[in-house]
Amino acid sequence: MKKLLLVIPLVFLLCFTFSCQKGEEGITEEEATAIGDVYVKSRNEGNLALLDEIYSSDVVVHDCSSPEDIIGLEALKGYYSYTHKAFPNLHAVLDETIVKGDRIILVWTFSGVNTGSFHTPLGDIHATGKKVQFSGVAIDRVDEGKIVEEWVYFNVLQVLQQLGFTITPPQPQEPQEEKK
Repeated sequence: MKKLLLVIPLVFLLCFTFSCQKGEEGITEEEATAIGDVYVKSRNEGNLALLDEIYSSDVVVHDCSSPEDIIGLEALKGYYSYTHKAFPNLHAVLDETIVKGDRIILVWTFSGVNTGSFHTPLGDIHATGKKVQFSGVAIDRVDEGKIVEEWVYFNVLQVLQQLGFTITPPQPQEPQEEKK
């Protein structure tokens, strides 16, 4: 009987402790994998309508290759359409998916041959015929099963160099002669 009297308060204390803790809301690994699969299918097939399944209509995307945030699903589809015009054979692969609470971290690799004009903030770039392959990371915040905010990071310089761009360091200015 003494043991029972000791166990009851202990059970009560444990139940109270765990019921007061906030449960970590988030998504499951299965849900994250499904989102990643739809993303890859959409990009590999060029079927941007599939993005409706995984992105909120008012998604905000912070992409290192865009000078401004991309706001809204329709704007994101427009942005991705430029990529598909420049790289019609674009191929995406998910290398790793990590889930933490309401966040998904997707490590990906893209490849393709630049056979179409490439629209950039600096203007259109003619097709180079060159192949690119690069990896990056997307960090997605998910709410009610859809991506509501995304951060995309990859080495833009690496992509530009694969397309044939070079970096020229700034040249020192020549001293100007004094006017008399």
